[in-house]
Amino acid sequence: MELLLRDIEEFGQFTVFERGLARNTRSAYETDLKSAAEYLSAAKNITTWQQADREMLLDYLDDLRDKSLASSTIARHLIALKMLFRYLKNEGRIPVDITEVMDSPRLWKILPDFLSEEEVLALLKAFKTKDDDPLEVRNRTILELLYSSGLRVSETAGLQLKSIDFELEMLRITGKGNKTRLVPMGKPAMRQLKRYLEEARPLLTANNPSNPAVFLSFRGKQLDRERIWQVVKLAAERAGITKSIHPHTLRHSFASHLLANGADLRAIQEMLGHANIATTEIYTHIDRSKLISVHKKFHPRG
Repeated sequence: MELLLRDIEEFGQFTVFERGLARNTRSAYETDLKSAAEYLSAAKNITTWQQADREMLLDYLDDLRDKSLASSTIARHLIALKMLFRYLKNEGRIPVDITEVMDSPRLWKILPDFLSEEEVLALLKAFKTKDDDPLEVRNRTILELLYSSGLRVSETAGLQLKSIDFELEMLRITGKGNKTRLVPMGKPAMRQLKRYLEEARPLLTANNPSNPAVFLSFRGKQLDRERIWQVVKLAAERAGITKSIHPHTLRHSFASHLLANGADLRAIQEMLGHANIATTEIYTHIDRSKLISVHKKFHPRG
């Protein structure tokens, strides 16, 4: 256990002094890695990271799932492990990075849930935008932006009119750490947003005409995260989607579908507003069928 903790401590110093990560980020990684070290030491009787294998790490991730931790939390633990093993390999302390190709159905089960493109389409059609009901138009617009731009629910709730640039087809988003990024809108999302702003939103501002927020309640108040969560749940119910979904599921779907269709991981990182590419790398494990089909089609020995 002592050697496991020593490597974690030195890795933490590396993240701050060599990688320039914030100290609170270092602390989060170290907490997750110490949890892994405690499990591996007690359950697998290992004393160094070199003794660990992929099966042991998968058992650890399964253990976290059995404790009912959220998928996003388990994914964070996996990212910390991947960063540690990459560091140890680069330092020459282990011969191979066993996390580099962690491909397993067991791993897929703990990764963030996402929707197929068909499920997303069904979800978007859940609200009847041909009707004059401004709330139906608003709700469809929320879903379009969550999926088209990969917004966090807090970013959607806090979106303001001044953040929209129809000429550039961009949204100016202020995300975690008060960092601002530009995120493109898809054309269907942009058309839906224009319709909402021109036809539906004016009907919601009667009691609060000066509210700068994009998405408003029937009484003209800015929507909160809980209300947007309810919008997504209602859409899933109407669409007959039985899997448990929430606003972040659309963000996961946005990233997964971009990657599956050939988008660059760095571009996805920028659009999602991830500070570290390792956070975005979680999506490289989601759609292996795409890689298999490409290999079979184009590789001479496929």
